[in-house]
Amino acid sequence: MLDLRGCTILVTGASSGIGLAASEELAAMGAELVLVGRDPTRLAAAAAAVRARSAAGPVSTLACDLSSLAAVRGLTAEVLGRHPRLHVLVNNAGGVSPTRQVTADGLERTFAVNHLAPYLLTRLLLDRLVASAPARIVTVSSVAHRRAHLDFGDLQLERGYAIMRAYGQSKLANVLFTRELARRLAGTRVTANCLHPGAVATRIWSGARGFARPLLALAKLFMLTPEEGARTIVHLASEPEVAQLTGAYLEKGEVVDPAPQARDDAAARRLWEESARLVGLEA
Repeated sequence: MLDLRGCTILVTGASSGIGLAASEELAAMGAELVLVGRDPTRLAAAAAAVRARSAAGPVSTLACDLSSLAAVRGLTAEVLGRHPRLHVLVNNAGGVSPTRQVTADGLERTFAVNHLAPYLLTRLLLDRLVASAPARIVTVSSVAHRRAHLDFGDLQLERGYAIMRAYGQSKLANVLFTRELARRLAGTRVTANCLHPGAVATRIWSGARGFARPLLALAKLFMLTPEEGARTIVHLASEPEVAQLTGAYLEKGEVVDPAPQARDDAAARRLWEESARLVGLEA
């Protein structure tokens, strides 16, 4: 097992599923874990589970509703105030809404949580990551990006919302964000990669409509466990053999080409600029 003592790792969506499983594995290697989740009660239970596996590093928690840009900014301030070094950022948190919902910031909720929150969090933590280099940014995407299309004229899905359209668009955005982020980080010794964890039995589809629930219950019998789904996250966050890998997309633990639109550098740059505008940052 690798020795990650002295390494500080922040994981969003860490209170359950693959985020919790990955946190447990990384803590067992001695890393200091910063667990981020929305529900304080579940987050406290997750921290207890991670501490039980911890080999050396401390475990702390920060509650944050990632649908709120103000909350993400508050989270960032807490991280910067508490942790002088940050070696790995795992953008794992995600969700999907069965119907179109708008956040307090006026943003479509799935896009806000799955893409804009990690975009803003990463941008605000970049200086700390660069100062802590070598460092890594790992973002959880999905194979669902392959059936998605990014319509820059309707990123908020005002013209026809569908649950898989929203989810796929947000996951395509994850891959494009990783591609542009890696380009901008060239020469900093900070890498950026993303992955499809596999079809994992987690709570992400708990809000699915009633007619879909029997099908999901059946599908879960064939899905990966959170521990199996977390393997690629742990691999990208810790293994020396991928220390130089950047701008990559992984499926089944292997680097593969993402969908054609996810390899469009012009689209990646445009998404970066539009995301900056939506969250109130300079591009």
